[in-house]
Amino acid sequence: MTNPLSPFATDRAEQPRPAGRAQAAPAPVEPGLPLLICASHREPWTQRRVGHAELTVRTTGGLVTALDAALRRLGGRWIATGSEPRRSRAPEDEDGATYEVEQLGLTTREMDGYYSGFSNGVLWPLFHYFLGRVNFDAREWREYERVNARFAAAVARGLEESDGAVAWVHDYHLTLAPMMIRKLRPHARVGFFLHTPFPAFEVFRILPTRQQLLEGLLGADLVGFHTRSYRDAFLEAVQKLVGARSDRRGAVEYRGHRTRTLFSPIGVDVERLSALGQDPRTTSKAQRLRRSVPGDQIVLGIDRLDYSKGILERLAGFERLLERQPRYRGHVTLVQIAVPSRERISDYQRLKRDVDGAVGRLEGRYGDAAWSPVRYITRSFQPDDLAAWYRAADICLVTPLRDGLNLVAKEYVACRVDGGGALVLSEFCGAAEELTGAYFANPFGPDSIADALEQALTDDRMERERRMAHLREEVVGNDVHEWAQGFLRDLAQG
Repeated sequence: MTNPLSPFATDRAEQPRPAGRAQAAPAPVEPGLPLLICASHREPWTQRRVGHAELTVRTTGGLVTALDAALRRLGGRWIATGSEPRRSRAPEDEDGATYEVEQLGLTTREMDGYYSGFSNGVLWPLFHYFLGRVNFDAREWREYERVNARFAAAVARGLEESDGAVAWVHDYHLTLAPMMIRKLRPHARVGFFLHTPFPAFEVFRILPTRQQLLEGLLGADLVGFHTRSYRDAFLEAVQKLVGARSDRRGAVEYRGHRTRTLFSPIGVDVERLSALGQDPRTTSKAQRLRRSVPGDQIVLGIDRLDYSKGILERLAGFERLLERQPRYRGHVTLVQIAVPSRERISDYQRLKRDVDGAVGRLEGRYGDAAWSPVRYITRSFQPDDLAAWYRAADICLVTPLRDGLNLVAKEYVACRVDGGGALVLSEFCGAAEELTGAYFANPFGPDSIADALEQALTDDRMERERRMAHLREEVVGNDVHEWAQGFLRDLAQG
């Protein structure tokens, strides 16, 4: 959600699908659902020049997977930021299904204020409890208002052009848009989903524009969160800050409008990931990766390079394990994949330098000619390559300091069709409420991470397989397509 969404939500070219690969189609969208107008900061499809060719490039991640499937079956439009104003159509799938993509084409000033400034300089750190990183600037707030108004106007046009359609707005970049849409189209059905945490009242109240943000969200008919605790924090905030009351079912009455709330954790495309996980090409690639990493055990970390992901704390925890248990030196290797993120923002530039330094110190302390404690990779990967890493890893180490949900944990489990592997998971990510078969760690304590790693490394095979079977039940039972359909069903039914 993360996004709070997957850390691999970066633009990359679609690769040709190998012949014979198992392709699992998502469950068909149930009849009776309406045409869909979506709005999100990131677009699902963009144009990129690769060599001398201009290719259609897809943005991957849980949200794109869910909404792309829904839009292809329901029809409609996806409205996103984009580098220039344009309308296009998504590439057709095997059945010829497509939908419209509208890019607003924000200016550099708008992106600096709305995105780098207020969205990622105020809301992102605030919602993830990094209060020292919150830097409120009234000019950036005004740009945030203007961009939300542009999105709202585009959604309103889409609703007018598509009779009977509903609007679904996504994430912290667009919290003001629901009320703006409501004012432009009073009778439209508007949904909103937040993919980050919603912070506790004592944290949220710090925001100078807290009332405007809450009133923006209360323009929606249905507001969704990944966990009950996020939903409850939102209800407490609207009661204490705007004086609105909620009933036992979490519905809020405010200025004559009723906003329902729900909590529903997003899933992953289980069938597709399971097909990737069991594909012979994936298993062969996983075997090659294992041979390329010195030692007997691979611990895998995969994240966007973001301060909320706890990469520095993870390195400290792994170092504590090697410090306390010398028997793991030369035998257990941490493979840390860090996908570059928001590289123009100074906080992220400092984080990269700090992580580079921490990896170097760990290597200097324990590495030798035959073994490196950390293999540090700073680039994005294609889904096939990620699946191979998931199959190669003995342990997936997911330890964000705070995360709306975290789909890496679910992707790892979905790929482990062999029943192997183990998941070490932070107590402070939304997925911890679902994935009860994980080994849990407090990422703020190096000893806690070391303890969880050691337990995962030393448990017998039967215990690890029991935990993974339980994790797979939890992941398979909450597929991303059912998540999207469930929200749209609730929105349409009122």
